[in-house]
Amino acid sequence: MQGVRCKMPSERGGILLKCAIGKNSRTKMFEQEDEWISKTQMKKQMNGLQDLGMELTKLSNDTLKKIGLDEDLYEAVVTYKKITSNGALKRQAQFIGRLMRDTDPAPIEAFLAKLRGDDAAHNAFLQRVEQARVRLLADDGALTQFMSDFPHADAGKLRTLIRNTKKEQEQNKPPKNFRALFQELKTVMESQGGTGEA
Repeated sequence: MQGVRCKMPSERGGILLKCAIGKNSRTKMFEQEDEWISKTQMKKQMNGLQDLGMELTKLSNDTLKKIGLDEDLYEAVVTYKKITSNGALKRQAQFIGRLMRDTDPAPIEAFLAKLRGDDAAHNAFLQRVEQARVRLLADDGALTQFMSDFPHADAGKLRTLIRNTKKEQEQNKPPKNFRALFQELKTVMESQGGTGEA
């Protein structure tokens, strides 16, 4: 082994010894450090996946079905929600974590982000829908422009919703048509990728 000389003190004076800090030792030390970092990162990722799986347990079964989960993962999450024993809950949580390791987390994360409303693109889209509704209610000519941008929209249905919403507002009635207009605009704009401008 290649080494460096270092002086070690003794009662008889300085003695030159080979220190065990050679090239091979340094390489091995760095390899062990890399391996330790990799294991730490892996553990962090596994914990993150289990936490993501636990977020699924807070959703209703109907909402879970919309995500398109693997059947085993879906059943594991549904089962978790039925368990009352703390010990059994912990075991089921670990099982969900193991299943999550074989699952692509991206669609789940995107779905949860959309549910929380913290997805920037989704928020921007909803703002465009709201702006379209405001313009359609404020300007009679805005529907012509909207139909030009979204030719697949049902002009008759939109016209009726706009008229009913205005009546609703004049009579201070619950905003049933106001909400229905938003949903209709959202559906129309989503079908075109939400890229058009009203």
